[in-house]
Amino acid sequence: MTTNNLIDVSRRIPAPDGALTIAYSPIRLDMEGRPPLELRLTAPAEGDRLPIVILSHGFGPSFYVPSKDGYAHLAQFWAERGFAVLQPTHASSRVGGLSGDAEGAPFFWRERVAEIRAVIDRLSEIEEQASAVSGRLDHDRIAAAGHSLGGHTVSLLLGARLHGEMFGDPRVKAGVLLTAPGRGGKDLTEENAARFPFFDLDFSHLTTPTLVVCGADDNPRFTPRGPEWHADAYHDAVGTHALLTLQGVGHGLGGIAGLDAKETEIEVPDALEATKRMTLSWLRTALGDDPNAWSSACTALKGPASSLGAVVEK
Repeated sequence: MTTNNLIDVSRRIPAPDGALTIAYSPIRLDMEGRPPLELRLTAPAEGDRLPIVILSHGFGPSFYVPSKDGYAHLAQFWAERGFAVLQPTHASSRVGGLSGDAEGAPFFWRERVAEIRAVIDRLSEIEEQASAVSGRLDHDRIAAAGHSLGGHTVSLLLGARLHGEMFGDPRVKAGVLLTAPGRGGKDLTEENAARFPFFDLDFSHLTTPTLVVCGADDNPRFTPRGPEWHADAYHDAVGTHALLTLQGVGHGLGGIAGLDAKETEIEVPDALEATKRMTLSWLRTALGDDPNAWSSACTALKGPASSLGAVVEK
């Protein structure tokens, strides 16, 4: 089957047509004791009560610098179909402005959580810097999505605990974990358990409705457990209602950071299209835009698009 035919298959997963969008970048939020937090806002050009998705980028390999400008395929797709997408450049990014020898470097996992909280706290200030969306964002309908280390960040905001410490934010009403880290501690190699003590999450307190997305060929270097490690949040958390596994792709889900991004280990446009459509459907249902969007997408994935992946639900 050719690539074009495969993309045709992925487009059997229903999604609304895209509409005109607007973007603002950089929006800057002053932060005490550090450089400003920069973010990108992409939103529909028209419409009111726009639901919000905060998209948290990963850490990235040494040759790739994640930032507010990444994940354009995903952010643009969501925005063209009704969501205001906010993308912060986290402190862990090498363009985030924090020193490499600052406390918490290089992962700045606490700072990342604080940055998303700051975005939520200061939505009105963000609107002041983005006049075309002023008064149009629905501050009561907020979702958070994160890829890789961004999934760790979002897991904490959704209610996962680290050594008993709570980070959950009830203002986040839904979540999407994209190839997020699984359990830490003894599930990691000895070297990685020492390097990533903050991976030792207790997902059992994650109660916010959440979709977990994995690549069937994702083989993490942190653990000998293989691809199933990335599904731990689904198995452990009360709020993780569904697990989407995409076939033929690994950690980059076929190009989630961009089809021409160095971080993309393999470009699989059909899997990327399926990821965009399935996550959109989840968000539309979870945030109340369309109660049938998720079930319709799952029906398509179990039927004409079944070669692309599978969903299991609790």
